[in-house]
Amino acid sequence: MTNLPSKKEQLFQLIRGNPSISQQELADQLQLSRSAVAGHIASLIRDKRILGRAYVLPDVRPVICIGGANIDRKLRTLAPLQMGTSNPVSQHEAQGGVARNIAENLARLGRPVKLLCAVGDDASGQSLLSQAEAVGIDTKASLQIAGSCSGSYTALLDDKGEMLVALAHMELCDAMTPDYLRSRQFQRGNAVLSIADLNLPLASVQLLVQEAREQQTILVIVAVSKPKMARLPVNLHGLRLLILNLDELEQRAGKALDGSVHIAQACLELQNQGVLDVIVTMGAGGVFYTDSKRQNGLLHMAAPTVAITDVTGAGDAFAAGVCWSLYDSADNLELACQRGLRLAALTLQSDATVYPGLTQSLFLEE
Repeated sequence: MTNLPSKKEQLFQLIRGNPSISQQELADQLQLSRSAVAGHIASLIRDKRILGRAYVLPDVRPVICIGGANIDRKLRTLAPLQMGTSNPVSQHEAQGGVARNIAENLARLGRPVKLLCAVGDDASGQSLLSQAEAVGIDTKASLQIAGSCSGSYTALLDDKGEMLVALAHMELCDAMTPDYLRSRQFQRGNAVLSIADLNLPLASVQLLVQEAREQQTILVIVAVSKPKMARLPVNLHGLRLLILNLDELEQRAGKALDGSVHIAQACLELQNQGVLDVIVTMGAGGVFYTDSKRQNGLLHMAAPTVAITDVTGAGDAFAAGVCWSLYDSADNLELACQRGLRLAALTLQSDATVYPGLTQSLFLEE
């Protein structure tokens, strides 16, 4: 005789397949009374197989990445750049965007990830969504805009792999308005943490910070460029972590920051504006980071010395490594920075925007 699963187990499997299913739908499908369904749900909560309201499953709470997704085009000179003339280059094209890159890193590291981005209905948009789904990123809440071209990022690198200039076409991100974010509240509601980049409009970033403050959820903001620092709100109360580079920090501070003392002062000013902690990336110079939990002021961590193949995506890889660590150890920024630098180093040694050999075993072997 075949052993059939119990009604409780059948109910759990229905919830796993559709966490938003109603009690009435469960009752109808299992031919049970509403009270019997409620009893089974209460039992599953006691067993910690679900986490209460909305039937949140403990092993599938996602990280939500919100912001840019675009096609990266990288042109690398084959010899030192000569201005005013034609330079022979190599060309590489791949999926990119700060939020998208972070999402792919996290997915490859084994985290459940949802990506909220805006793409056009062109071939590039379809490529972005299809590739994201192929590596395990849920893109169903993303915005696809008819008649629009998807975003692009074109970087010119020198013959050593260092970026000379980059051109970003990210206008579609302006469609990710507060109304759009509110319309995706259900998809965002059970996130273990949210990561937003500053491709989003100012009003949308303000909404995310406000939600994090009022709902006491974990929000990380990753800067994108000096010009887009204007999209970082004045009031940062509710923000768990801000990740930015020195140029972006100077843009926010409105002045040059010469040395660790001035960097520390600028980070303290950001903390006075409400953010709990700040990480300042310094390229080969490592990172500076605050540690509000331990009240140690500004700390420094050196970067591993590696042979650079291509710098594109290294900053996003660092942010992903930090957020991967915060998923489990929300208060340990030292460990988070160690992991971020390790992932950035791997990316620097690859010509891909996201290190193709990345797996969850990278950190599980520590």
